Amino acid sequence: MTTERVEALACIGNLKELPEKFIRPADEQPENTKPLEGVIVPIISLMESDGDLLVKEIHKACSEWGFFLLKDHGISFGLIEKLQEVGMEFFKQPHEEKEKYANDPSIGKFEGYGTKMTKNLDEKVEWVDYFFHIMSPPSKVDYRIWPQIPSSYSLLENLMDRSSSYREVTEEYKEEVMKLTDKLLELLSEGLGLEGKALKSCLGGDEIQLEMKINMYPPCPQPELALGVEPHTDMSALTLLVPNDVPGLQVWKDNNWVVVDYFPNALFVHVGDQIEVLSNGKYKSVLHRSTVNKERTRMSWAVFCAPPHDAMIGPLPELVDEQNPSKYSTKTFADFRYCKFNKLPQ
Repeated sequence: MTTERVEALACIGNLKELPEKFIRPADEQPENTKPLEGVIVPIISLMESDGDLLVKEIHKACSEWGFFLLKDHGISFGLIEKLQEVGMEFFKQPHEEKEKYANDPSIGKFEGYGTKMTKNLDEKVEWVDYFFHIMSPPSKVDYRIWPQIPSSYSLLENLMDRSSSYREVTEEYKEEVMKLTDKLLELLSEGLGLEGKALKSCLGGDEIQLEMKINMYPPCPQPELALGVEPHTDMSALTLLVPNDVPGLQVWKDNNWVVVDYFPNALFVHVGDQIEVLSNGKYKSVLHRSTVNKERTRMSWAVFCAPPHDAMIGPLPELVDEQNPSKYSTKTFADFRYCKFNKLPQ
């Protein structure tokens, strides 16, 4: 299967105007849907010494925004730099090298190098290429799909040190993300008045799936007309995202878009659909989108924390009563995914 890559299109020297398929409908174009200025998203330190206050801060952010920036999260800046280095290295490779990892969602092959060319109802596509693969649990991981970095090309061109390995760095990062996810789920559970392990248990315990998606948004000739990612909520439970220093993420709050500014060494934490369902709507899955830049490449490293496909997800019984009836149906995560992908009612 041959797929037109956004990066290849962006590299055409005389590309002055966007192809029609990338131009969003007028009511979605960034120039017509400008974000509020002067609004700051919640910033939370995991080193907050008052445990009760930390629970309250996270509960407030997840209830009102479904999103927050997390600082002092315990993942070293050095490891994050390595993660970014090995990820950027994949995209620096020649076209033919990257195509060896091409995915094909049409036949159920979702892992690998991709470009979202599936059109939405308005026949529009997004200005982004990506690399997607499963990180955990071990039974679901296929290392043959992971980028072989450093590659023979990068070593030949002296682009990387031999000591940097995509697999080694990503495995180390996975271990840190697993610990951080456990901590966040515990705090979220306590914010709902539940036992600390409640949400993790409902999401599959040690079988929670971690999925890495590296997004690459090349410079765009008309960023005021395009989107890197259209407005959506994540179907995961949580998403932990590392950005580069090029802003672009916007979140929906009180009927307006709000810019998420770059904050050095902070993680972006998104509440996903599964946490909203389990909390019976007390926590909100954040609607968000990604804009693009005319001069600079934006990149992000998102880890989606999701339940196993056979996990039954519905409002927790402790959060449902006569005053708070169930707002969501209970179904397997596989069924939820099917409905979401096919835009069917949940």
